[in-house]
Amino acid sequence: MSDLSDLRGSQFQDADLQGSRFTTVDLTGSTFRFVGFHGVVMRGVELTDTTIDGEVQNLVINGIDVAPLVEAELDRRHPEKPLFRPTTADGFRQAWDVNERLWATTVDRARRLPAELLHESVAEEWSFIQTLRHLAFASESWVARGILGDPSPWHPLSLPWDQMRPRPGVPRPDESATFPVRDCLLVVLNEEWWHRRYAERDLAVLEARGGY
Repeated sequence: MSDLSDLRGSQFQDADLQGSRFTTVDLTGSTFRFVGFHGVVMRGVELTDTTIDGEVQNLVINGIDVAPLVEAELDRRHPEKPLFRPTTADGFRQAWDVNERLWATTVDRARRLPAELLHESVAEEWSFIQTLRHLAFASESWVARGILGDPSPWHPLSLPWDQMRPRPGVPRPDESATFPVRDCLLVVLNEEWWHRRYAERDLAVLEARGGY
């Protein structure tokens, strides 16, 4: 290890590292936020005590695509999750009813905490209030903008994703592209389901922190 170049603590932000090669590199304790790992190849790696949260597709580990296994386990643990992939109008209505019931429980849980904790970040993630503001932004983007065609539907308190920049398939104020209605609604449902899970995770930390 003494022969390695000492770049500990380095920060790469808004950097394009496509096509880079990392050989005999120690990434222990590193943090990756809003990073694209498309087409990445890893050989001879040691991966232990690692947490990954994000959109995972075609992730092959030791010759096995684990993404379907992860999805199946999420469906098993959370029986409501398959409802968030509807194919009919009635299915979308049912999914939204379930979503509202789940969020009602989460909001009730949050209201039992002091108000200032709802503005507190856990592990550099959005606070509970920021999460709600972001979900408003998602609905405005994908329903009001993507489906209804309102060129500027965003409320001043709505919160876009961090590092907001043009990305394929994401409605932007300056875009004239159209999007299938089902795709837009699926994005909203996906945002609602995952961000409620994140909120529940962080509320548990805040509750433990304050002894509630």
